[in-house]
Amino acid sequence: MLSRLLSSALIAGAAAGLIAALLQLGFVQPVLLHAELYEGGELTHFAAPSDHHHHDAADTAHDHDHAEGAAAAAHPDMGGLDLSRDGLSVLFSILVYAGYALLLVAAIALAENRGHAVTARQGLLWGVAGFVAVQLAPAFGLAPELPGMAAADITQREIWWLATVALSAVALWLIAFGKSWAEWAPAIVLAALPHLVGAPHPAELTGPTPPELAAQFAGRALGVGLVAWVALGLLTTTLWSRGRA
Repeated sequence: MLSRLLSSALIAGAAAGLIAALLQLGFVQPVLLHAELYEGGELTHFAAPSDHHHHDAADTAHDHDHAEGAAAAAHPDMGGLDLSRDGLSVLFSILVYAGYALLLVAAIALAENRGHAVTARQGLLWGVAGFVAVQLAPAFGLAPELPGMAAADITQREIWWLATVALSAVALWLIAFGKSWAEWAPAIVLAALPHLVGAPHPAELTGPTPPELAAQFAGRALGVGLVAWVALGLLTTTLWSRGRA
């Protein structure tokens, strides 16, 4: 039982982590590196144009356009692959999703011990449930953040995030396996509770990062998370079902 649990989780987690890492390198990391240029001051959002009093009108207009172009560069050159940085990103992603897979396989094993058969085709639902609990529900209060964005105290955010993940997971379990409103009603309360309490936010919204870039980052991060979690659910339940057979 233990070897089956570990093998299913590690193989599925490594594969899903690799998928997530490749998608992050292609879609998420460029936005992250772009934001770091604003955080470091290399780019400035809505920068004021340079004031050249001694230029003629044509030169002033040219300098004005150049300054605004540099300030609001939408697609700067982010360079090529960095083997050290990107290799560590891939390794970290694999380790994270291996941990997620262990939790997912443990939940699947618990469901089977309670008499609920889990098939490979149900892996999609398990993956979506994991995505909702771990990424979508927390993002409803604390969206994925870029460098340079205003944020509340990190300890408070971590506590809220962990509580949201735990309560969302329990709520999804009760909704999936509950048989009456005696279980569904508490599930709704548990799912809503962290959002009714409210996520910790900064007192003032400041920072150099353009909101357009922040929105793009949040959307891509959640999109990659959904794909990775669906892959994790399908792979985990497939390997688990084969081990049972």
